[in-house]
Amino acid sequence: MGGTAQEANAGTTPVREGYRFDEAALAKWMEANVEGFSGPLEVEQFKGGQSNPTYKLITPGRAYVLRRKPPGPVLKGAHAVEREAKVLLALGSVGFPVAHVHGLCTDESVIGSWFYVMEMVEGRIFWDATFPDVSREERPAYFDAMNATIAQLHSIDHEAVGLGDYGKPGNYFVRQVGRWSKQYLEDELAGRDPNMDALVDWLPTAIPEGDETSIVHGDFRCDNMIFHPTEPRVIAVLDWELSTLGHPLADFAYHAMMYHMPPNIVAGLEGADLAKLNIPGEAEYVAAYCRRTGRDSIASWDFYVAFNYFRLAAIFHGIKGRYLRGTAASAHAKDRAEAFPVLARLAREAMERCR
Repeated sequence: MGGTAQEANAGTTPVREGYRFDEAALAKWMEANVEGFSGPLEVEQFKGGQSNPTYKLITPGRAYVLRRKPPGPVLKGAHAVEREAKVLLALGSVGFPVAHVHGLCTDESVIGSWFYVMEMVEGRIFWDATFPDVSREERPAYFDAMNATIAQLHSIDHEAVGLGDYGKPGNYFVRQVGRWSKQYLEDELAGRDPNMDALVDWLPTAIPEGDETSIVHGDFRCDNMIFHPTEPRVIAVLDWELSTLGHPLADFAYHAMMYHMPPNIVAGLEGADLAKLNIPGEAEYVAAYCRRTGRDSIASWDFYVAFNYFRLAAIFHGIKGRYLRGTAASAHAKDRAEAFPVLARLAREAMERCR
């Protein structure tokens, strides 16, 4: 997965047809709103960032990153770049590793849609969860850095940093199971899957007692982090599009799902020889998170894993529907559609472990 994902998502290309905008108008806006900006300005488009188009802005002195809503009509609440800017500003104010936001523009006349500009963080992105480019001796430190970063995120007081209204607190699993079940059941063209049907019936009956609320990232994976150029340290967490207020154990279990995830779907460790690679095992990784967040252990762990497989399968099911309708934006939609039944099976297997 690593090489294929890197080739598909890393680096830039000339701005693609349909995503171009008035670069002179952007430069004028940056002159007025970005401290220290000095042109001339050159614009390239990142290969990734399929949902919210992402651009590299190059000047003689430095580079920036621009994230925008897609051109054309969008669903209400979708592609909310203003939410991304809000969470980045809030987290940056307390020292969490995110890119600094230089400015948010809600004037569509500038480039045709809302956008924000942030710093270009230089470092390393690992597309393969086995961290093949890191020495065997150093790998535990990289896993520990990821663990420490997500624990830090879940320890931030969302009220204190101005994110008390960033989502609905409480009943996260009830709301999420309902949302993704409804989306799955209503997309008739994408079809039904017996494993998903079983999860739709079972999940509402198995939600663990107790409720917690924290800032959650929603897609916390190794390839959504920028590491220091030479050190085992996370210097920026990327892609906050799915972030909200939610249950921290849902967010952490999604991250730790890498231990069960086939590497050809998203960055995963299934089939990897962890001992040979010197990668901490799942139990050790969970224990480290518990120590950092003041927990003795995590009860109902398999429920959290099953829920996250179900959620990801539902997302891929939606991509399958858009692919069949010819409206999928990503060039990799066909691969996602074909991976849907695999994720549904993995969700069913996690469900069976709970019984």
